[in-house]
Amino acid sequence: MLDYLKFDENNVKTVCEMGGFHADMNMNIWVRILQPGQKLEFCSDTLETAVLLLAGRVKFRWGDRVEDCARENPFDLKPWTLHVSRNSPFAVEAVAESRIIIQQTDNEKEWEPRFYTPENCLYQEFGKGQWGGTGHRVVSTMFDPDNEPDSNMVLGEVFTKAGKWSSYPPHHHPQPEVYYYEFDKPQGFGACYNGDDVYKTADGSACYIEPGKDHQQAAAPGYEMYYVWMIRHIDGDPWYKTTRFVSPEHEWLVGQ
Repeated sequence: MLDYLKFDENNVKTVCEMGGFHADMNMNIWVRILQPGQKLEFCSDTLETAVLLLAGRVKFRWGDRVEDCARENPFDLKPWTLHVSRNSPFAVEAVAESRIIIQQTDNEKEWEPRFYTPENCLYQEFGKGQWGGTGHRVVSTMFDPDNEPDSNMVLGEVFTKAGKWSSYPPHHHPQPEVYYYEFDKPQGFGACYNGDDVYKTADGSACYIEPGKDHQQAAAPGYEMYYVWMIRHIDGDPWYKTTRFVSPEHEWLVGQ
C-alpha cells in the first residue's frame, strides 16, 4: 500500500515503526526537519541506525570525529550518511534548516561507525540504452551486503528522470522494502505499482512493499522523482542483488 504522510507538531514524519505503524516492514523509519542549532543524540542497545541527509546542512558527531555536510536538495547527488551498530552513540546537529531520514532495525552485532560520502557511495546508471530510454534512472547505494555484511538493512536512493520508469523490469524479492518519495517540484507526482495495486505517488509519500510483490515505478512527464529505498533483511535470508527476481512474463525485457 501507499500512505500520504504529514509532519507532526514536532516536525517528525513517521514512515513506519517496529511493533506499530506498518510493523510488517520490521523497521523504524522517520523523516525529521531540524531547525538551526537543533541537536539529536542517538544510542540504542538493541538497534542499528542509519541517518541520511536529504537537504540542508548538518554536523555528524561520533567519537572524536565531526563531519560538516551540506546538500541543497535530494536531487543534489550528495548522500551523506552515518551508519552505526547498537551501543554506538552519535549526534546530528543542524547548522541550517535541514531534513533527514532515519532508518533502524534490531541487530545484535556491533561494528565501528561507517560514514558514507558522495565519493564512496556506489552510483549506477540503468536503462539509458534500453526500451528507448524509457527506464533511464540513477541508483546510489550506501550499503548492502556487499560492503556491510553485518547489517540487517539496505539503504539507497533512486533518481528517476521525468517521464521515465524505475525499479524496472517488474521484479520482486522475499524481503520487505519501503520507498520514501520526494519530487523536484512540490506538485510532482508519479505512479507506484505494488503487486496488482497502483497508487499515485506524491511529494513526501511512502510505499510499503510486501514480500513477493512486483514494485515498478513511473514518474510523470515534467517531474523528476526521487525515492529512498530501504530493505530489511529476513533473518537467514539477506537481500542480495541476485535475489531481485524478474517475473517470468517480463524476463524478455532483461536482454532488451
